[in-house]
Amino acid sequence: MEEIVKKIQASIDEIKPFLQQDGGDIELIEVTPDFTVKVRLQGACGSCPYRIQTLKLGVEDKLKTDVPQVKEVVAI
Repeated sequence: MEEIVKKIQASIDEIKPFLQQDGGDIELIEVTPDFTVKVRLQGACGSCPYRIQTLKLGVEDKLKTDVPQVKEVVAI
């Protein structure tokens, strides 16, 4: 599990610069035993009307590609 969390964090670290360009950010909060990834969208991403699309079509797709064990990504 620890190795998978490291891979998830590395994938999120690759996404961060793109979100930061638009005044946002993302923070990994938790990876559950069933590999649901909980993140916190911050800054402009936290209040953006497109945050669900960013989360599902951007973050979730990238994480599932990089770490196939990921079941889903949810914002808390």
